[in-house]
Amino acid sequence: MESNNKSDSRGALIVLEGLDRCGKTSQCSRLLSYLEELGHSVESWRFPDRNTGVGQMISSYLTQKSQLDDHAIHLLFSANRWEKRSLMESKLRSNTTLIVDRYSFSGVAFSSAKGLDLDWCKAPEAGLLAPDLVVYLDISPEKAAERGGYGGERYEQLEFQKKVALSYQMLCDDTWKVMIF
Repeated sequence: MESNNKSDSRGALIVLEGLDRCGKTSQCSRLLSYLEELGHSVESWRFPDRNTGVGQMISSYLTQKSQLDDHAIHLLFSANRWEKRSLMESKLRSNTTLIVDRYSFSGVAFSSAKGLDLDWCKAPEAGLLAPDLVVYLDISPEKAAERGGYGGERYEQLEFQKKVALSYQMLCDDTWKVMIF
């Protein structure tokens, strides 16, 4: 039963997902500005959060300064989300809406695109906060590459992005809002 009591309200967890260079960061920024103009308390977050200890290890891996087993890096991406979970929960309870550039779905999509078992990839994500809204920015890998060019980080390769797009198709369900570009 829903309550109209203001103390029961909380911020929304809004997640934007999609391929590298599909426009997630731009759309997050636009949504943040829009909600701020409406007077909402809102913050923009992104994963991986490269400012944490785990995030720094991930950054080193993504920029190809270190090597890790595919299973290990998947677990680090998940750990990065887990280390922020309680702060996310606190922000949401204080009625702050969080707009998140990538979340657990990205971890599953990218790791399964490397050939890891989809169910294994989902397992470490169980118990993370469930988004109120997932927006998937659907763009072809070729069009995304044209927008910003691939090649800056480990996964920014056209052939790999094609595999990621297929993984996202397996994850997308009728609760996701899909924006086609």
